Amino acid sequence: MANAQETTRILRRLLAGGLTTRAERLLARMRPADRGPVLSGLTLPELRTVIGLLFDTRRAASTLRELPPEMLPDVFEAIGNERLAQILERLELDDMVELVEWLDEERRAPVLALLPGSQRGELEKAELYPPESAGRAMITSFVALQEDTTAQAAIDRIRSGAPDDEAILYLYVVDEKTRLRGTVPIRRLVAANPERTCAELMVSDPVCVRADADQEEVAQLVGRYNLLAIPVVDDDERLIGVITVDDVIEVIHEEATEDMYHLAGLSDEDRVFSPAHHAVRKRLPWMMLNLCATFTAAWVIGLFERTLEEIVVLAFFMPVVAGMGGNGGIQSLTVITRAIALGELEFSSGLRAVGKEVTVAIVIGAITGVASGFMAYLWQGNPYLGGVLFVTMMATMAIAGVLGAAIPLLLQALDQDPAVGSGVLVTTLTDIFGFTAFLGIATLLLDRLA
Repeated sequence: MANAQETTRILRRLLAGGLTTRAERLLARMRPADRGPVLSGLTLPELRTVIGLLFDTRRAASTLRELPPEMLPDVFEAIGNERLAQILERLELDDMVELVEWLDEERRAPVLALLPGSQRGELEKAELYPPESAGRAMITSFVALQEDTTAQAAIDRIRSGAPDDEAILYLYVVDEKTRLRGTVPIRRLVAANPERTCAELMVSDPVCVRADADQEEVAQLVGRYNLLAIPVVDDDERLIGVITVDDVIEVIHEEATEDMYHLAGLSDEDRVFSPAHHAVRKRLPWMMLNLCATFTAAWVIGLFERTLEEIVVLAFFMPVVAGMGGNGGIQSLTVITRAIALGELEFSSGLRAVGKEVTVAIVIGAITGVASGFMAYLWQGNPYLGGVLFVTMMATMAIAGVLGAAIPLLLQALDQDPAVGSGVLVTTLTDIFGFTAFLGIATLLLDRLA
């Protein structure tokens, strides 16, 4: 298969020539996940034609489910309300919830009114749960059996009336009030004696989550216990849904993207296909904050103006101090933020983590300080300048380790996202301390340096 750009050119030529049958065959040969990059290069009329072809071949729902979210508003514009409702009807609940979130408020009510009453009710119920919760990510198609159901009866149930989707990874055993009692892996069911009951085959006390649990907690549980799916229960322990491993992978992808973006001062809504004005609006506030922070560092440098006038060579080494301190802080910040995101580190155990990061930073600071001090001596021939750089490097790296480890832990204790703004805070404070230490020590040794 050609790359996405070449495939888009071929598809556009087929559409321009009215060869819709060939275009349909081209789309049919592609996996749903591969159609997104191809569709991103089409104009709105071309996109409308392609969606029509996919709809006619019952491939529109699977394609929309795989598209980058920022493309959805343009795609929705190319689809009428009735056709869009039919597409949503073919989706699982979690995919429907995600797509509806990107639907304009003006079209939302008319489109949802066209859905079957049962699906509309499930959607409205799912939207009552908090964003990024298990209730939003779950699907409601699963196989629930009573404890006295035999293995053969369970297999017959799967064959005859169970949903034919990816949700059938486990069977769920419930009591008469649909409270979760256990899970039966499919492999265990198939290998069992046909007369054995689900109560004998089930894994009792299964791992499960509440509907209002954060999706990040769900991902951690699936990874910790090597699950293929995890049941979702309400406050009364009644089974209401299932989250499968493919949805967990999407959650991990979303959380990793969110943390990575926040560390860089970006909104997680700022994606490659987002409109330019949207990206500017999301990025500008953080850039203005960063601008204020850099002016603060510049003000600190201004306090030592006379020192810099007398020893201009000091300015040559300021980028070294800032660069090494900033990189050291970001390294510690990344390690701690990842540990918090994966549930490996809590505030109560943070002191040991801070101590470890400071130790690592001091050792690295000592080694790089010796190297930078020696290079400064070879360059300028002044051993005192090398000594100033050595002491500054050790002190700056130590404070960078403290800030990089402590700031995300402090934000977590304040119930804030540890990734949001941490990068700006760490680099700015490290720069301010590094410049103060470097120029302050240089001022004390002004006569020696001169």
